[in-house]
Amino acid sequence: MLDAYPDNRLGRFLLWLLAALVLTFLVLPTLVVIPLSFSGSNFLEFPPRSLSLRWYENFFGSGAWMAALRTSILLGVLTPMLAVPLGFLCCVGMNRLSGKASRAIYGYVLMPSILPGILLAIGLFFVLAKMKLIGTVVGVLIGHAVLAIPVVVIVLAPAVNRFDWAQVMAARSLGAGWFRGLAGIMVPQLRFSFLAAALMAFLTSLDEAVISIFVSGGANSTLPKLMFLSLRDQIDPTIAAISTLWTGFIIAIVLIVNTCQKS
Repeated sequence: MLDAYPDNRLGRFLLWLLAALVLTFLVLPTLVVIPLSFSGSNFLEFPPRSLSLRWYENFFGSGAWMAALRTSILLGVLTPMLAVPLGFLCCVGMNRLSGKASRAIYGYVLMPSILPGILLAIGLFFVLAKMKLIGTVVGVLIGHAVLAIPVVVIVLAPAVNRFDWAQVMAARSLGAGWFRGLAGIMVPQLRFSFLAAALMAFLTSLDEAVISIFVSGGANSTLPKLMFLSLRDQIDPTIAAISTLWTGFIIAIVLIVNTCQKS
């Protein structure tokens, strides 16, 4: 876009300035949290008057925080394993049906991402309570998968629609079943889209708090839920330390996936 106006230096400068301001606005709150995590004070204060690692020690030395961390990572790994195959099958079904049926399914699948989170959480609570899954990893996994499937469908649908289905039809004509045709021909060619969808489902699970507050409990509480409850009951820089570690962890995952895609 900038190459179309090579002589308009003022416009180019203003555009880059606007981009820098927007980026600063988005990143600055995260950057403020980092020095807060190294504060030696018992309260959140910026700038910190003294530096200390005590809040990182408090986090890693707490059994409750470590249990919540393990639960969140476990759910972050399991959610893509459940959401990606289901989302992929939805995309295949929509592509094969097309027309009004396809649009109806697409709208239905996207409903969890459109509805207010609190309403979705309340509905899931009553459904999972009937199934006696409240406070279990399976119950929380179902809630996270419900939120992750729309994200997976949004990522995979364009790739599935662009795929040359003649390859699958050729395999079918040679005796391959639908499962073998999809798994052996389609999935390998869309592996980067699957990787992106899995990453988005993973991040959706890690960041989910509302459903976790309603559905998880006890030893199966997630890290975002415990952070919310900690902010409600007592505020100390442990939250800043966790936020800093969580942000660094997510950035590292994104960079690793990006490197894998490039290689």
